[in-house]
Amino acid sequence: MPAFEPFRAHRYAPGTDLTRVIAPPYDVLSDADTDALAARSEHNIVHVDVPRGGDDRYERAAATLQGWLDAGVLVTDDEPSFTMYRMGFTDATGASREIVGVLGALEVVDAGAGGVLPHERTTPKAKTDRLDLTRATDANLSPVWGLSLARGLTAALAEPGEPVGTLVVDGVTHRVERVTDPERIAAIASIVGADDVLIADGHHRYAIARTHRDEVRAASGRTDTTAERTLTFVNELVEEQLSIEAIHRVYRGLSADALRDALAGRFDLTPAPDPTPATLSEMVRTGRLVLLTAQGASWLTPRPGAFDGVRALDGAWLEHAVEGTGAEVGYQHGLAEVTELVSSGAVAGAVLIRPTSLVEIERTAREGLLMPPKSTFFTPKLRTGFVLRPLGVTD
Repeated sequence: MPAFEPFRAHRYAPGTDLTRVIAPPYDVLSDADTDALAARSEHNIVHVDVPRGGDDRYERAAATLQGWLDAGVLVTDDEPSFTMYRMGFTDATGASREIVGVLGALEVVDAGAGGVLPHERTTPKAKTDRLDLTRATDANLSPVWGLSLARGLTAALAEPGEPVGTLVVDGVTHRVERVTDPERIAAIASIVGADDVLIADGHHRYAIARTHRDEVRAASGRTDTTAERTLTFVNELVEEQLSIEAIHRVYRGLSADALRDALAGRFDLTPAPDPTPATLSEMVRTGRLVLLTAQGASWLTPRPGAFDGVRALDGAWLEHAVEGTGAEVGYQHGLAEVTELVSSGAVAGAVLIRPTSLVEIERTAREGLLMPPKSTFFTPKLRTGFVLRPLGVTD
């Protein structure tokens, strides 16, 4: 089972206006988003986490981080701690939820070794950016999001810790609290270390941590450095906390008619109204998907026996349905965004899929299987900047 440990965190100094310096994770930011955040404050975390410019941008990010530490913009905890992180929000159905988890240093394990499990195949992505940034800054900046399959973590985090920051943005209340009590730290570490941790978000970040760990091992000959762990938010895999939305499929590389014909081989197609948020709920209730093309919407009802031997996942069904057609699949979250892509002609068509259930996520992980890419979209997103994990500071 994976080790999970406290660490001496870098944090913005007490009294900092967090609305000016905290940012969404780097991989959801457009260039315009980054520009706006950078303009908000010279100390916004994007100046380090999303460096801009030429080949020296990583070295400049490292210099910026060190400058903030020297000037007291960031301060380092005197002792190792865990950081509880709570997110209160209203989900797409109107239900109130609170996710409560803990930021700590999770063991970096080899692929396939167990303990820390992926839940879906990843799409190809250039990985040198995050690796170069980690090398230069000697720090973990954006956390991986892990789901503990152990029971009891939520209860262990119920009592508040020392408040260190609150931020309300986009209707979500983010609260972070420091835990330094040795007994409570030991209890939290024991629970997380009692069962597997499933990566919910940040598969690429975790892969980068593994590459960096191997580099440090090769250079130092040691297996006991801070590179053996990586910054991770861990919460319990429980239904009442997590909000999972679908990442819909968009298709290029074939005509709308060819896409429709391919899907008709495994689905019955019937006319559907223009989709609304209520349509997404109806899809879950009826077990249907929705095809969108410039000609309109169609219900996709799986034909009996069409997917025998295929995992009961919308993404897996669609992979089989379009196999061999030359279709280029893309991924898009949000009904409005998908509709715009179709109506603009940017894609041949799209298929709205249903969110993956927590039961299916856990079952897939336990069986050592992987879902298709982009099977889940966990919301809301963790913010970057509340806690940074220095790799050069020992506990």
